[in-house]
Amino acid sequence: MIKDIILPDLGEGIEGAEVSEVVVAPGDTITAEDTILVLESDKASMEIPAETKGTVTEISVAAGDEVKTGQVLIKVEVSESTDTIVEEPVLSEETEQIKKPFEEEKPSKTTRSEAVENTSSSDNVFASPGVRRLARELGINLQIIKGSGPKRRITKNDLNGFIKMQMSMSSGSLSAPQPVVDFSQWGDVEIQKLTKIKKITGERLQQAWQLIPHVTQFDEADITNLDVLRKEVKKAGAEKGIKVTFLPFLMKALSIILKEMPEFNSSLDHTNQNLVLKNYYHLGVAIDTPSGLTVPVVRDVDKKSVFELSDELMDLSSRARDKNLKPNELKGGTFTISSLGGIGGTGFSPIINPPEVAIMGVSRSAWKQVYDKTSKEFVAKFIMPFSLSYDHRVVDGAAAVAFTSRFSEILSETDHFNN
Repeated sequence: MIKDIILPDLGEGIEGAEVSEVVVAPGDTITAEDTILVLESDKASMEIPAETKGTVTEISVAAGDEVKTGQVLIKVEVSESTDTIVEEPVLSEETEQIKKPFEEEKPSKTTRSEAVENTSSSDNVFASPGVRRLARELGINLQIIKGSGPKRRITKNDLNGFIKMQMSMSSGSLSAPQPVVDFSQWGDVEIQKLTKIKKITGERLQQAWQLIPHVTQFDEADITNLDVLRKEVKKAGAEKGIKVTFLPFLMKALSIILKEMPEFNSSLDHTNQNLVLKNYYHLGVAIDTPSGLTVPVVRDVDKKSVFELSDELMDLSSRARDKNLKPNELKGGTFTISSLGGIGGTGFSPIINPPEVAIMGVSRSAWKQVYDKTSKEFVAKFIMPFSLSYDHRVVDGAAAVAFTSRFSEILSETDHFNN
């Protein structure tokens, strides 16, 4: 039996990657754990396992090729006597319901084996005959739709959601094509190709800006006492070889607020009619790398100490710059924080990282003279400016102000960071 090994889902924001090395060759005997090729995406380098046992009969890609999720990588002859189970797509109840409107056009009753054959084709997309027919009539490539059914099967709702998204995008004013300008007519120029991560990030940010109604709330926090605590923790961390910045404290503060205000830790579902509230707190952290912006995810922030978060951030930052992050470390975030405090600036409006509904931007802190109502004098305070961009479909202005006010309050009370 010949089995196609396809490129699996590589994680949120990674639609494809470039083949940097093909490890196997026709005739090689492989096991499920063997690496068949190495990919380099805009965010990480990764090894793709065979996930089956058998003999390689055909290589469908080569070094330098661009591959996308669902694309055939190699073909493997799987022996019937091996323990490997070749899973076939099973027709669900939903599939049967979708198929019914078209049954009258069939000359005879369809057997299960015929139905399975109809649901799978050379493009390696699982979908019912009804969904495939509608996609063909509308000229829609099912390869670009992410299925939500078993084995990433594309359901009727997935197709309808894609159609609605396309209609929504086309109903607005289309951007004019970029004019061709010969800049060299005014002086010397140099052409520098964008890195893959910058191109992919740019496309995602442009789409997010177009589809999400952004609003940004600006605020400040008095971190005078937190600065004292951070310096104490920094000294203790240095003895353990752990670098402690303000970021872990900010992440801990966010985990507290996200529990209190769950709408900020949510996502709209594919219909945009329901809010998915998440009872886990995985924060994406924007990291600047030589290739561009990368956002690895720190999981279960609410359950980790400042030291644990600091140690994890050091590891993620190092591997992000070396492009050694794993695909799973780039997905599953519930809220993102982008800190430019170490670089400078007094404020900025970060763009939301879909499917999240909010993102925080932190700028450089500075000492300022602040009027104290109690002493009726101006006193020096260490002030941190920050901003909160939010999806106005989910969050209103009053809730955003309550969020930033609570964030400032938590940062001023250092007892929140004792654990």
